[in-house]
Amino acid sequence: MIDLKQLRETPQAVGDRLRRRQGDYDLETILKLDEQQRQLEQQRSQLQARSNEIGALVGKKIKAGADPRDPEIQALKAEANDLKKKLADLEPRERDLKEQLEALLLTIPNLPSDTTPLGRDERDNVEVRCWGDEFKPSHPCQPHWEVATQLGLLEVERSVKVAQSRFVTLVGMGAALERALIQFMLDTHTARGYVEILPPFLVNTASLTATGQLPKFAEESFRCAEDDLWLIPTAEVPVTNFYRDEILSAEQLPIYHCAYTPCFRREAGSYGKDTRGLIRLHQFDKVELVKFVHPETSAAEHEQLVADAEFILQALKLPYRVIELCTGDLGFAAMKCYDLEVWLPAANCYREISSCSNFGDFQARRGKIRFKGAKQKGTQFVHTLNGSGLAVGRTMAAILENYQQPDGSVAVPEVLQPYLRCSHLTGARL
Repeated sequence: MIDLKQLRETPQAVGDRLRRRQGDYDLETILKLDEQQRQLEQQRSQLQARSNEIGALVGKKIKAGADPRDPEIQALKAEANDLKKKLADLEPRERDLKEQLEALLLTIPNLPSDTTPLGRDERDNVEVRCWGDEFKPSHPCQPHWEVATQLGLLEVERSVKVAQSRFVTLVGMGAALERALIQFMLDTHTARGYVEILPPFLVNTASLTATGQLPKFAEESFRCAEDDLWLIPTAEVPVTNFYRDEILSAEQLPIYHCAYTPCFRREAGSYGKDTRGLIRLHQFDKVELVKFVHPETSAAEHEQLVADAEFILQALKLPYRVIELCTGDLGFAAMKCYDLEVWLPAANCYREISSCSNFGDFQARRGKIRFKGAKQKGTQFVHTLNGSGLAVGRTMAAILENYQQPDGSVAVPEVLQPYLRCSHLTGARL
């Protein structure tokens, strides 16, 4: 959530930054509702203060021996009753204005960082660096779903029978490779300072609202309506909300967490795209990195987060590039974002495998995640960051394509061989 005080004090500057996103946002209505709500709040405070004053005065007079039937006391009581009626009228009006204001604020995206490149859409994203060209295969490669099917690693048709399209079942060494990748990623990140969390895979509405998925992206999520629970689209949601409504001590920062979870997304609006293979599924595995940091260090922490995700790709010797998203392609809650895109030789292109975002205090403000130093008078909102470390299915797809061998097998990356206890994938049997 954007800072209402900042909008109130510098509406032009906030509007200018939001326009960099190429969207149209009704800030004028928010400012009008804010002004009306603050006026009602001021009236209510004045009425409440007078009501308290009358109560104290009546009590003082009676204690001093005044007759409760005294005309002056009766007049004060009448005034107090009138004030109660006015307060009873004001409070729901103020509450309604607050709800309207809150609902509108929840639709406003984060302000782009001043260092985020200007642009209209993904065509204006900026390539920051490439890595691993020497590891790109020099021979033609089959698409990952074809080699996976030939080796008995992937079952699609039976998965559609069990669920529906965009679900898959991994079999034998396919399941083992998925499990090995998850364990390798967790082992690597925990060795680099992240504390592992295994969170709930269902979250409540407040959690999705805090991280920014609701209300804007409700159609992207699977909901258990009878229980007010949602299947998580990413571990970012439960891990970030782990500290919702808390005041941390400054000494606790920074906090680093990694988490493996399955992720569930409707992929609304993506019909006809990536209908085959492991790229765009309703259910997929991911290892997520989440940070809670001091505002003064969040820019440096963001760069390190990207490096931590890159470390996995480098260890697997998978070619990739880093893209900085422009203002027009920036996610709703992010103020700055880098995408990592892995090379898929069969498609002759790079595809996203991690998105590393700095949210500033946007999520923390929605989720009321604050911190306070020992000598600090008030509290501050933490800065939250997260990134995939990595999307497991897409990592498997990249391995199946980049590590294909002329004999039809797939070589196992060296760092995964201790987990799989083999050097090549040759079939479904373990």
